Amino acid sequence: MENQQRWTGAGQKISFIPNLTKVSFNRDGKVCSCYQIQGTDGSNRLVLLCLGLLNVVLLITAVVLGVNCAKVREGSLHVSHSAVAPIIDELNFLRSNHSDVIEAEEEAKIALERAAKNHAQLKEKIEKQRTINDNYQKQVEELQEELIHLQSNMSALEGTCGRCLPGWVLYNSSCYYFSVIESSTIKKNWHDSRADCIRKGADLIVIDNKEEQRFVSDCSENAKTGYSIFEDGFWIGLTDTKSEGTWVWINNVTEVEQRYWMDHQIHLMYDESLYSDRFYIYEEPDSVASREDCAVAVHSPSNPWKTRYHASCQREHRHWICEMTSS
Repeated sequence: MENQQRWTGAGQKISFIPNLTKVSFNRDGKVCSCYQIQGTDGSNRLVLLCLGLLNVVLLITAVVLGVNCAKVREGSLHVSHSAVAPIIDELNFLRSNHSDVIEAEEEAKIALERAAKNHAQLKEKIEKQRTINDNYQKQVEELQEELIHLQSNMSALEGTCGRCLPGWVLYNSSCYYFSVIESSTIKKNWHDSRADCIRKGADLIVIDNKEEQRFVSDCSENAKTGYSIFEDGFWIGLTDTKSEGTWVWINNVTEVEQRYWMDHQIHLMYDESLYSDRFYIYEEPDSVASREDCAVAVHSPSNPWKTRYHASCQREHRHWICEMTSS
């Protein structure tokens, strides 16, 4: 390394020869070089003293700066830590709550699926119960109808109980039996019908007043089984077998009332001379054929009083009405 020379004010030459004999580090970690200054003794001491003072000042400055930096750094860390701590705590709390929310969401999904399944099962049960209820309602309606029917029959039985036999109808002081109630298909001739009434302890009906005539007409209407009034007729206890044209009841009372007979009647009869059936129209109760000797009662929709005609006692088959005195 070349020598560095300087001149003083007195014209003396001072040579500075850097002599890098030792390298050291100060407290701040900076490199310090030591130089050997060559010159006069007085001037060298002054320079060394200045340099020493300068080093002391720099050292003090470095120490002060280091201490202040440390304080500033510590305060900054303290402030940042105190500000961040609540945020970190809040973050940890949110993370914990987030896990709880996810778990609660999963539980809610499971509960919802379970509720939907229960709802479907409940709906199915409701449909089944509704079908059962409809069936029960239908049965209740049928039972109510049957109850009304039984109550109606009970009322009728209460009116006849102890006074008429089962199946008989009480009217005024008499009990009446309509064979069509027992069987709508069984029909008999006049003689067999009367025999059936006698076996029952009664006889064929004797109509001896207009109230009874109206009663028989109404009952005949309710007991209709065919499309023709002649098919729905009932044998009554009136005949002219002893004397043609003289109609006598079975209690030997002669019928003198003519208004209950129908005005005319169409009869289909077998004509032996022609070997075939023929229609005959004649007025009631006059008989063209001698075998038309027994009376039949029917319901007449046009006139409730015109309800009788005569028919063959043996050949014709009809329902019949029995009458007996109530007990």
